[in-house]
Amino acid sequence: MTRRAVRIWATQSFAAFGVIALLAQSYQAVWDRSPVPGRAGLVAVVMVAGSVGFGLLRVRPESMIARSFDHPRCRVEIVPGDLFEQKDSHLVVGFTDVFDTDPSDSRIVDEGSLQAQFLRREYDGDLHRLDADLRTALAGTPILSTVLRADKAHGKLERYPLGTVAVLGIPRRRFFCVAYSTMSGGLVARSSTDVLWHSLSLLWDAVEEHGGRQPLAMPVTGAALARVDALDQQSIVRLILLSFVAASRERLRTSQLRIVLRPKDFARIDHLELRAFLDSL
Repeated sequence: MTRRAVRIWATQSFAAFGVIALLAQSYQAVWDRSPVPGRAGLVAVVMVAGSVGFGLLRVRPESMIARSFDHPRCRVEIVPGDLFEQKDSHLVVGFTDVFDTDPSDSRIVDEGSLQAQFLRREYDGDLHRLDADLRTALAGTPILSTVLRADKAHGKLERYPLGTVAVLGIPRRRFFCVAYSTMSGGLVARSSTDVLWHSLSLLWDAVEEHGGRQPLAMPVTGAALARVDALDQQSIVRLILLSFVAASRERLRTSQLRIVLRPKDFARIDHLELRAFLDSL
C-alpha cells in the first residue's frame, strides 16, 4: 500500500470504529444495557474487524477512475481495456513527424505498437490505403523539411511540424493521428515533455474542430516507444489530464475523454494518487 493508501485506510478505519462505538454507547444509554450482554470481547473483535474491513474497502482498486466536470460539462475516465474496442469513441493514435507506417519486420514501425495495431485493425492491414489517407489529410500542411535518403535509409522522408494532426475516418468515427515524436535517421522515435504538451494542445484543437463533441479515447501517448524518459506512465497520464482540463476551461473540446490503459498497466498505477490529482483539477 502507498503512503496515501495507508493514510486513507487508517482514517476510514478509525472513523468507522468511532461511528460503531457511538451507536453502541447510544444503545446502552437509551436501553440501559449492552447490545450483546456478556459478550464484550466478541463485540470488540467484531468492531475492530468491521472497521479495518471498511477501511480496506475504501482503498480497494477501482474498475475505473472518473470525474465529471460542470464547467464545461464533460467527463474524464481512466479505464483498463483495448483502445480499438472503444467503438463509441473517436480514437487518438500517435505517430512520428514523418508519419511512417510500415510495420513489416519491425524495422520502421514496431509490430507490437499501437500504430501497427491501427493498421491491422482499422485498415485490415492495407498499408497503401492508410498512406493514401494520410497524404490526403496532410495535403494542406506545410512540409517542415525533407530528409536525404542517405540520412534515413528506410521509410518516409518528409518531416511535418511536431504536433501536426492528420484527421482520418468519417464523422461518426474519426482517427486523430498526432505527430508527437521525431524519427531519427536511425529509425529511433524520441519525444520530450515540452513536445508532448505542445502536441496535446494541438490535438485538443483538432478534436474541437473535427470531433463534433463526441467521446474521445486515447492511449498514454509517449509512454513506451516515443521515449519520453523524463516521465513515467503515471506522470504522463497526469500531463494528459492537466492539458485536457486546461484546454477545456477555454472551450469544450469533447463531451468525454477516455484514457485507455492495458489492464496490466491499469493495475500497476496508483489509483488513489490519480483520483486525488483528478479531483484537484
